[in-house]
Amino acid sequence: MGRGSSIILRMVRVVLGLGGNTGDCRMAFSECLAALAVEGRVVDVSRLWCTRAIGPPQPDYLNAAALVEWPAGPRALLARCLELEAAGGRKRSAEAPWGPRTLDIDLLLSESVVCRGPVLTLPHPRLHERRFALEPAAETAPTWTHPLLGRTIAKLAEEAREREPDAIIEVLSFEF
Repeated sequence: MGRGSSIILRMVRVVLGLGGNTGDCRMAFSECLAALAVEGRVVDVSRLWCTRAIGPPQPDYLNAAALVEWPAGPRALLARCLELEAAGGRKRSAEAPWGPRTLDIDLLLSESVVCRGPVLTLPHPRLHERRFALEPAAETAPTWTHPLLGRTIAKLAEEAREREPDAIIEVLSFEF
């Protein structure tokens, strides 16, 4: 590059879904977001949504969403999220599908990236089916449009409310 040239990094904006149902999930969420804020920017965080567990019998879940800006792209963000899950004690290879966990971090939707691959799929392939993910996501990015379905996150959350009226147990305040 020549003299006076500079590189401008464009931050990718992603809505993350946070979930957990064992241990101190509120603390795990706070620690996760604080770690992400060191390398990126946490723009907004939803309230905590207490929801009924899906899968084998287990405690109810706490769910939240965070809108983050990340400098290195969604694959690098996914890698960082997997590191944070592991640091929180998650052992993906040893857990039952849809089983209990302290911290689960999913990349739900990007403002500008659609990705279909073996490691990462954006938007999350089941986002539109999951009220526990849509309600918190609608608090952080209500006007974002699902690029494959052409409906806003707020509209998808409204549809999920009609399909799953009893999925939400309680909504709690949350600050990290």
